[in-house]
Amino acid sequence: MTRKPEILIVYTGGTIGMVKDYQTGALKAFDFSQILEKIPELKLLNCNISTISFEEPIDSSNMNIDYYVNIAEIIANNYEKFDGFVVLTGSDTMSYTSSAISFMFENLKKPVIFTGSQLPIGHLRTDAKENLITSIEIASAYNEEEPIVKEVGLYFEYKLYRANRTTKINAEQFEAFTSMNYPPIAESGVHLNFNHHLLLDPSKNGDKLIFRKNLDNNIAILKLFPGITEKVVRAYLSIPGLKGLIIETYGAGNAPTKEWFLMFLKDCIAQGVFIVNVTQCAGGSVILGHYETSSALKSLGVIDGKDITTETAVAKMMYLLGEKLSKEDFKRYFETSLRGEITN
Repeated sequence: MTRKPEILIVYTGGTIGMVKDYQTGALKAFDFSQILEKIPELKLLNCNISTISFEEPIDSSNMNIDYYVNIAEIIANNYEKFDGFVVLTGSDTMSYTSSAISFMFENLKKPVIFTGSQLPIGHLRTDAKENLITSIEIASAYNEEEPIVKEVGLYFEYKLYRANRTTKINAEQFEAFTSMNYPPIAESGVHLNFNHHLLLDPSKNGDKLIFRKNLDNNIAILKLFPGITEKVVRAYLSIPGLKGLIIETYGAGNAPTKEWFLMFLKDCIAQGVFIVNVTQCAGGSVILGHYETSSALKSLGVIDGKDITTETAVAKMMYLLGEKLSKEDFKRYFETSLRGEITN
């Protein structure tokens, strides 16, 4: 690239944006407008950095679809001005948020890198600085005039993952995230190495960025467990306005074959509720019809989530419900990889 890339940091809240007041011991919000003064190492990067912060930083536990739209609008409104984006959010819901953003942008051809930290940026042993610095380096990595990463990624503790493949696995270790069904798309060590063959190639898509912000959160998650009762399961039918249900099943998509359970699924589908089957396992895939205990689900019209994560199933369902698709199209699109979120 003949000029320095322009990078926009979007701070929404979370641990990474906190600093300790060493007089009182309390944590307070970091002023990202002074980021170059507070973290002078950033001046060594080959890029120009700008920042936008939420007026009121939010805890990731309060993340919702309105904030998803806020984040996406900031990116969409600044898409032509900047070459890459780094989004800072709380790690607890980062997989949900970054997955949602990946579906909200069609024809994305610039890097959008999510990161955060387990310790505040002002903490002596913080992981925040490395995560932030490397995320900016990734967002500004260009091959001649083309960005190397053209998708939504999540960077944490030396690894860049496809965001909609991630799950948070640890609340205490710096290595907080993993991607069980898809390898890291880049790894940071002495050198920053990109696994080019694993990156999304949007060259076949249209040139114009399409921003889709009609998300529908009238969904629920039903996690199966041995001994689950009919009254608990059937309570989902009484949820007002329910449009989508994600069922976390056993193993490769197996569920009870009791008549009452199958009738519950049949009644849900008859009421127009889309049902998606995902596995409770950390890795692996749903294979509907592989065992007898999943054949009945397939015959009823339950959607095969394949190797999608629960977090991404939530995001994808919100996105597809917002598109108001027919029953056939919804099933077809959910079972198709749209942003690299499942293995075809």
